[in-house]
Amino acid sequence: MLMTRDELAALIPHAGTMCLLDGVLSWDRIRIRCIARSHRAADNPLRHTGRLAALCGVEYASQAMAVHGGLTTDGGRPAAGYLASLRDLSCQVARLDDIAEDLVIDAENLTGEGSRVIYAFSIAAGDRELLSGRAAVVIDAGVTDLGAA
Repeated sequence: MLMTRDELAALIPHAGTMCLLDGVLSWDRIRIRCIARSHRAADNPLRHTGRLAALCGVEYASQAMAVHGGLTTDGGRPAAGYLASLRDLSCQVARLDDIAEDLVIDAENLTGEGSRVIYAFSIAAGDRELLSGRAAVVIDAGVTDLGAA
């Protein structure tokens, strides 16, 4: 493992159980591959009525994208990012909490122009794809004062 949970937690704003990833398996300027075990944890903060919906995988992918952003900039915490849109989202399962294997989260930077990036992502367990899609992220999106002249 290239990075442990503690090391990658320094690259994202999430702390405690909200840091969903357990490590970085590989990365380069375009891609990152992370591993997670937290989908099986009873105290996973995304669980609702004891279940972890497959759509929560988007948060796992978002955290992998944030880690990638930190690693490909200066290795520090990246600027705040906001999920602007999801496209081609496909869930092959209804839940993640009943998946026995570790989750492998892949994210690939398809394009990035200044404060906007688009990633393709997928989450798999073993040889089975569980979730995939594309995400547009706006980096360091500030609030504009619409009342200013």
